[in-house]
Amino acid sequence: MRRLSCLLGLCGVLSIMPATAAPVPHTVQAVASFTVLADVVAHVGGTHVHVTSLVPPDGDPHEFEPAPDDARQLRQADIVFMSGEGLESWFSRLAHAAGYHGTPVIVSNGISIYTPPGLRQAETDPHVWNSVPNVIIWTNNIRDALIAIDPADADSFRASAAAYVTQLRALDRDIRDRIATIPAARRRILTSHDAFGYFGRTYGLTFMAPQGLSTETEASAGDIAALIRQIRQTGVTTYFMENAADPRMVQQVARATGTRPGGELYAEALSPPGGPAPDYITMMRHNTDLMVAAMQGTR
Repeated sequence: MRRLSCLLGLCGVLSIMPATAAPVPHTVQAVASFTVLADVVAHVGGTHVHVTSLVPPDGDPHEFEPAPDDARQLRQADIVFMSGEGLESWFSRLAHAAGYHGTPVIVSNGISIYTPPGLRQAETDPHVWNSVPNVIIWTNNIRDALIAIDPADADSFRASAAAYVTQLRALDRDIRDRIATIPAARRRILTSHDAFGYFGRTYGLTFMAPQGLSTETEASAGDIAALIRQIRQTGVTTYFMENAADPRMVQQVARATGTRPGGELYAEALSPPGGPAPDYITMMRHNTDLMVAAMQGTR
């Protein structure tokens, strides 16, 4: 047999061919619409997933203007994650420009949607991540989507998701415990725009803001006057700016009411890595710390 193989010129080939070929590891290329979502995808995906956020740190996901490089990222993605509920109004334009014909994973499916009361026209609040239980739903949806596209790493995705959910549940308990120390009458916060409805619903706070659910909205003079009256009646003494929102309108309200600055909240965008909110859990702790200090009157 060896003589016949050598006559056919296969001696070298037979001596170096392995018994079985080792599988080539594949890293899933994931694109997320904005940084908060990208961070959660990265926690679930671990080393098996590389995540790119379209909206950058400190970027406004309402007013995002996609660039040509974003179209390239979308074309190269194995999977795309969006929060949904009207947040990413720009995505259809980007998909058209990129020639993307896939179906993004909407991670907010299954969340009980909040519609703020008192609006002239009912609107769905898209800021679901500002309630930790909603991000647990995100985590499970992300896990299932990654398993579907990469079943070989299913056990890893399940383990990473379970570990992250444990951290989220601890975070949720901590926030509830912190808020419980504040008398109900003092649980009022003034911010730049109406991005904390889910936080308020989950943790028992009332948020006031001159702008509506999107930073693209413009408050009328009547709306501003009504907000100023509400602040004076309720005794709110502190206002907050947001890292991704224009502060001029809330500063105008602050000048009219004498409220003091309480710092910068991270409502819908993480900070760069060296900042105070480089990941979701740190962001939520940072926001809670500032709010509690303001409501206690220590800031």
